[in-house]
Formats: sequence, C-alpha cells, structure tokens
Amino acid sequence: MRGDPISTETRINDRIRVPEVRLVGPNGEQVGIVRIEDALRLAQEAELDLVEVAAQARPPVCKLMDFGKFKYESAQKARESRRNQQLTVIKEQKLRPKIDTHDYETKKRNVVRFLEGGNKVKVTIMFRGREQSRPELGFRLLQRLAEDVVDLGVVEAAPKQDGRNMTMVIAPLKKPVKRAAHAAEPTADEAAPADEAVTADEQQQV
Repeated sequence: MRGDPISTETRINDRIRVPEVRLVGPNGEQVGIVRIEDALRLAQEAELDLVEVAAQARPPVCKLMDFGKFKYESAQKARESRRNQQLTVIKEQKLRPKIDTHDYETKKRNVVRFLEGGNKVKVTIMFRGREQSRPELGFRLLQRLAEDVVDLGVVEAAPKQDGRNMTMVIAPLKKPVKRAAHAAEPTADEAAPADEAVTADEQQQV
C-alpha cells in the first residue's frame, strides 16, 4: 500500500487538522493548549493567520502571525544570506623543484593575487626523472613560498607527496577587524601645565 506523499508545506488556518494546539501569541506570549476552533477564532479576531510552527510536537505548536509578511521577510533574509556568502575557489599554481629566481617571483605573484582575491591556492611541485629522488627540494621550495606569503595566507594542508608531485594548500587569512582610531593626542598647549602659563598681568609686572 502506498500512502499519500508527505507534504513539507507549512500548514496554516483551516489546513491544520488536529483537535487542539499549543498556541503562541503574536508577540511570543504563551497562550497554552486550546481547541483548534478557539485558536482559529482568535486568529480571525486579530486579523492574523494561525501558523503551525512545530508539527512534530504533541500537541502541535501554532503561532498567530501575518503569514504573508513572514514569508516575505524569510525570503529577504535568504537572499541576503546568499549574497553575503563568500564562495571559496581553489586555484592551482605549479612549480618545478629547480625553478629559477625570475620564474619563482612570477609564480609567487600569482599566489599573492589568488590569496588577495580570497581564494585558496593548491601549490604543486612537479618532479621529473631523477628529481623524484630529491623530494627535499620540493619541500624546501614549498616552505619558502609559505614564508613569503605568510602575511596573506596560512598553510591549510602541509606538503604531501603524491606520486610524481608534491602538493600544499594555502588558505587566505581572514581580514583583521579595523581597530577604532586612537583618541587625538593633546596639543603642546593643552599638555602644558597650568602653572607654566604666564598671564598678561604677570608680564606687565616683569
């Protein structure tokens, strides 16, 4: 036997088919357990909706609210949350263990640019031929790179040998919270002790 599909839609007003509910007022006040007929009457008198907010409770919990306004505000919050959500992308930068200085600086600038953009960087050292017998070359190069970008990123995944490659992941640092500006320093005149000030009368007496 196949039952009816389970509905995930919020039940309101006449769709709530239970004999009694635990009612919560529009301001969050606990009304108590009331018959469904009384709850619907209170909702109608207040020109609000009776909304089931905890269907699994026994009896179900219902609240008096403006359901249309509630749905609108919930959608607004969801859109704002998605807008503020930062999508982290993993960029990859490949290096050779015997890289020359100029090429290294170019690769490092790429890593800096990725981290400043808020992206993680997977750094891969590619070994070829006899280079595979010198993994320490790749390890030292990755350490050097991590130290060169320490102000922008932190090593999230330590150097790891993976076949002919050695990889490391650097994650961007969270931007520090700006501190409030310090109070203005007192000027020389404000800092001078009061007893050092010379009045006009004292100058005339000199």
